[in-house]
Amino acid sequence: MKKILFVASEAVPFIKTGGLADVVGSLPKCFDKEYYDVRVMIPKYMCMRQEWKDRLEYVSHFYMDYLGQSRYVGILKSEYEGVTYYFIDNEWYFSGYAPYGDWLFDLQKFAFFCNAALSALPVIGFKPDVVHCHDWQTALIPVYLKDRFRGGEFFWSMKSVITIHNLKFQGIWNVDTIRYLTGLSNYYFTPDKLEAYKDGNLLKGGIVYADAITTVSDTYAKEIQMPFYGEKLDGLMRARSNSLRGIVNGIDYEEFNPETDEFIVKNYNASNFRRQKVKNKVALQKELGLTEDPKVMMIGIVSRLTDQKGFDLIQCVMDELCQDCIQIVVLGTGEERYENMFRHFAWKYQGKVSANIYYSNPLSHRIYAACDAFLMPSLFEPCGLSQLMALRYGTLPIVRETGGLKDTVEPYNEFANTGTGFSFCNYNAHEMMNTVRYAEKIFYDRKKDWNKIVDRAMAKDFSWQASALKYQEMYDWLIG
Repeated sequence: MKKILFVASEAVPFIKTGGLADVVGSLPKCFDKEYYDVRVMIPKYMCMRQEWKDRLEYVSHFYMDYLGQSRYVGILKSEYEGVTYYFIDNEWYFSGYAPYGDWLFDLQKFAFFCNAALSALPVIGFKPDVVHCHDWQTALIPVYLKDRFRGGEFFWSMKSVITIHNLKFQGIWNVDTIRYLTGLSNYYFTPDKLEAYKDGNLLKGGIVYADAITTVSDTYAKEIQMPFYGEKLDGLMRARSNSLRGIVNGIDYEEFNPETDEFIVKNYNASNFRRQKVKNKVALQKELGLTEDPKVMMIGIVSRLTDQKGFDLIQCVMDELCQDCIQIVVLGTGEERYENMFRHFAWKYQGKVSANIYYSNPLSHRIYAACDAFLMPSLFEPCGLSQLMALRYGTLPIVRETGGLKDTVEPYNEFANTGTGFSFCNYNAHEMMNTVRYAEKIFYDRKKDWNKIVDRAMAKDFSWQASALKYQEMYDWLIG
């Protein structure tokens, strides 16, 4: 039995701020339980919902020296969907209204968490073969495994993996502060270790010292070895390219299932979508006050409204797009200028554009089910989950060829009759608009071809099971 421990700052259903929580909460239950014992360790935040706190049972506690003081470390656990979750408790560090807040305090909090997580392992009697860390918050663990936890029988054979979910976030502060918070010696603060451009960088430490590195798509693994996407670590990513692999994230195929989804008006599947899917469109038009017309092409956007997601491209050509026979439905929050842009267009093109500047999980499901196409013109996208949900619901993605979008959406080829969506290459507003208009042409003039693309899209498998097999392969390679 191979033992794996996921260590992360968040996990569904206990605490979530982004896609990281989905990965950590969904992936462990997909491993073959006969051969893999996969457990998860996260902080016990005070801001967790009470129903989850009520399910925790006390395991043990101990005191640990950190920053010259003796600190309490509580260990609690909970079973959820067949996976054991451990929670590291310390009210000084994990109180507050949100998991993250003050940058400097976050650095201290997660340095403490990395120490506590490793120190807790002998106490709970779980000795993993591989510790699988996620993002900068747990990037000190590979460093500590080669440093203070190196001696002693318990830790000596332990391997570490770090998964980069988004290279933009690295855990950077000045060297003196990072040295103090981590308790590491001067030896570690050189440009080939934790120092980057005269600052201390936690993620860099994890990348340097981990036995294997993964990121969330094949293309993103290649992109981060280039200066444009590499966030100043492209040289290091090239140096470690032999240990780096891209494994695409999945989505929960039970939660996102048009056949059983309780949030949508009319359930449908791959064999009856031609008749049933459109009923969701008409219902959404009614709900959002759009012109009720089952034949009009509806384009959905469910996203954080930020630069990264390509909204400056949409801003450039939105007036032109709104001259076409389409409807656009937007759901999400983010930068004020994009929120106001969509409010403006919803006011200007009433009946054609619906701007929902908030977040609602039920409404997001209804948008995936109702729309014909889904627009996602990202500047960069490590993996992206929205396009996977769109494919699942037979809503064809229109994406820019970057990161996970390039790996998961096959562009339509009308000559070979292949493809599951539409894509464009350059980060250019008119190239995006031409692709949207090409999709419109297929939708209106070649409905049979459009439906065949939907067939192929709905047949794709981006469930977590497919990703889990690739992670198993990597663990087997590491453990030997």
